[in-house]
Amino acid sequence: MNTFRIKTMAALVCLLAFVVTATGQQEKDQLKFHQDKSFKIAQFTDLHWDNGSANCSKTRATIEMVLKTEKPDLAILTGDIVTNIPAKEGWQAVATPFIETKTPWAVTLGNHDAEPGISRDEIFELLETMPYFVGSKGPELTGCGNYALEIKSSESDQTAAVLYCFDSNSHSTNRKASDYDWVHFDQIGWYRTQSQQFTTQNAGSPLPSLAFLHIPLIEYKFIEDKESTVGRREEGVASADLNSGLFASLFEMKDVMGVFAGHDHDNNYIGIHKEIALAFGQRTGADAYGKLPIGSRIIQLAEGDYRFDSWIRTDEGVSFKFNYPSGLTYDDSKVEYFPAVSVKGVKPGAAYRYFEGEFKQTEELKKAKPVASGVASSISLEPAKQDDYFGLDYTAYLKIDKKGVYRFYTYSDDGSRLYIDNQLVVDNDGSHSARRKDGQIALEAGYHELKVLYFESYMGQELEVGISGLSIRETPIPGNMLFYKK
Repeated sequence: MNTFRIKTMAALVCLLAFVVTATGQQEKDQLKFHQDKSFKIAQFTDLHWDNGSANCSKTRATIEMVLKTEKPDLAILTGDIVTNIPAKEGWQAVATPFIETKTPWAVTLGNHDAEPGISRDEIFELLETMPYFVGSKGPELTGCGNYALEIKSSESDQTAAVLYCFDSNSHSTNRKASDYDWVHFDQIGWYRTQSQQFTTQNAGSPLPSLAFLHIPLIEYKFIEDKESTVGRREEGVASADLNSGLFASLFEMKDVMGVFAGHDHDNNYIGIHKEIALAFGQRTGADAYGKLPIGSRIIQLAEGDYRFDSWIRTDEGVSFKFNYPSGLTYDDSKVEYFPAVSVKGVKPGAAYRYFEGEFKQTEELKKAKPVASGVASSISLEPAKQDDYFGLDYTAYLKIDKKGVYRFYTYSDDGSRLYIDNQLVVDNDGSHSARRKDGQIALEAGYHELKVLYFESYMGQELEVGISGLSIRETPIPGNMLFYKK
């Protein structure tokens, strides 16, 4: 009887221990924003792990340094992870730092991962048995490991953000078309369906999202030489030669703020193309080619905001800080902020003067005589009385709610200039077809004097004036930021 009781109690203790452990694991694996509304991701890429290499200790030390220093809520490994035999033992070794620190981790596969005698399906079958792994094989689509990770709200079980993981596959089956493969139509269709479901569940508003994959999209080539791109570019973009259409779908669905890739070890830059950030991670593997220091890209989300901050973490410290949606990187202590002006009795709207004549520069408007004037609810071409040969001069007080660095743009046909507090911020002057120019300025909270000059010469009329900031997604300047005084 006593023996039976002892065995029964022992069994109950073991069962209780299992339930507690499983519950703790489940709670740890749930991705959730903190009470301060933050969620941090560490992107590791291109480990090129070879279990027989002495450099494994350097790679592991780098991962451990990042996990200890940054304390991410999630680690995402974006391809070319275990690239030599024995593959199973290699994956077990790679998983160890995340298991030991109880860090949830996920994987997207690269073009080399299936080379050491293991298929993409077999890799995920192995990964899904490992502690703290939160990825999955996903549905039956091209490749393996197409899945969405939901980040829950800090205050409920409602989904507050989504991370899309794509298999960018390996090499094209038609080398005449492209060497590297791409994300295929069935994968894109899956993403669009998922995105629409999340948007519907969120009362029709797209959820802030990110996308992770190994091979960069061909659109990365549009940002590599942009002045606003942040980071190092030491090699070209080794994307597929064909445009898969994924970027267009990301743009149309309006949820993905940024795409994060690996593959090109000597690139770690980030920039914005068509309102979507495109970023390379930081090479992590000591056995991977490249001259950049090994490390990780960090991404920090803010619950409820369509924004994120990102930076590179290596043994040398932090570098290349970047904010989305502003596209800004700066040392706040070195920024000179323009003070707000003191003004009372303002009313909503922007005052304008309308001119007619053949202008070639906005400067000519200062000498011209207006033929009409008034107040508009926003900055647009609505006051124009003819299609060609006219000009507009808008003046307003721009209300800034939060001190920060702001980026402004004009998209115009023909010329335009934007001034804030008598400082030229955007110079898009001269006769030209529709084009965009932008600039940035640091502003204290409060009212700031805004002036926009514009002229239209012949054929084609466009004027859009926009703003973005650390907490403002790029948008035409809304009417509730514009005020005038009689």
